[in-house]
Amino acid sequence: MKRKISILVAIAAILAITIVCVMLDLSWISGRDYYSFKEVWDALMGNESWGTEYMVREINAPRVVAGLFVGAGLAVCGAAMQAVFRNPLASPYILGLSSGASVGAALSILFAIPFIPLAIATPLLAFVTCTGTMVLVYLMSRAGGYVKTETLILSGVAVSSLLSAIVSFLTFISGEKLEGIVFWTMGNLGNADWNEIVLMAPIIVMCSLLLITQAKSLNAMMLGDIHALDLGVDVRKVRLFILFITTVIVAVAVAFVGTIGFIGLVIPHILRILLGPDNRVIMPLSMFAGAAFILICDFLSHIVAPSYGTLPIGVATSLIGAPIFIYLLIRRRRSVGWS
Repeated sequence: MKRKISILVAIAAILAITIVCVMLDLSWISGRDYYSFKEVWDALMGNESWGTEYMVREINAPRVVAGLFVGAGLAVCGAAMQAVFRNPLASPYILGLSSGASVGAALSILFAIPFIPLAIATPLLAFVTCTGTMVLVYLMSRAGGYVKTETLILSGVAVSSLLSAIVSFLTFISGEKLEGIVFWTMGNLGNADWNEIVLMAPIIVMCSLLLITQAKSLNAMMLGDIHALDLGVDVRKVRLFILFITTVIVAVAVAFVGTIGFIGLVIPHILRILLGPDNRVIMPLSMFAGAAFILICDFLSHIVAPSYGTLPIGVATSLIGAPIFIYLLIRRRRSVGWS
């Protein structure tokens, strides 16, 4: 009974925080200026001036909506990856997916593709190289028709290091296009538009729901592969399915907004500490908490240093997420959120 009350309180708190974060992020004008919540609501309802409605609905809303879906997708991917690898330090990028996407984006920025606009070429190549990275890592890890999680992680680290070196080399030779590559790798919600959201949102939602359907199997896998097999879980198929779905979510998210770290690492970890290890609870709540977290970071990125412009969202999530994670690790050195 006490656990159910804790879960209900957590759901109510996360939903309330998410709503407040949406309104806060929609309220930003420029620098440290922002609309009141009433003005934001009236603008959404079409009862404000043209300028206010344009700022809220056409400038801020696409950024906020993109943040909601990206934050939710990365957080639920983090929860799934931590369960698959039985490691609270796992994240959606543990297998080098962000590095793979960065290679594609850097190539598209550095070497223009004829007849394809940069706005299309960058996410397209980032998606292709991200999924290709997952295929490469998985094939490298196969031995005798079976993939061990330890080998998978090691392969991911090795491939990620290689791809990061390639990105560094491309950045080094980029010349006047240096700013574009660097800015993309830091993450950016500001370039999101409704056409991208229409393409991105259904994929992230559908794949996130598919991940949540595997929560019970992931609970068994957290006990170890042998115990999961005894409980009737086809570990090989479930792991491959999770890796595939996670890759799709990460590829879509990173392709459109760049690399945004710590969401998939910190959010599931905090929820496991507060509510326990049950993925049937952690995974759906991670979606809402991840959405709220990215919007908090996005709002702060606009007001923290207005004289220098908007702080890249990936920098903001790292500056906020890393200290939180360090604090949690110090507080929970022994259990690290699993008990």
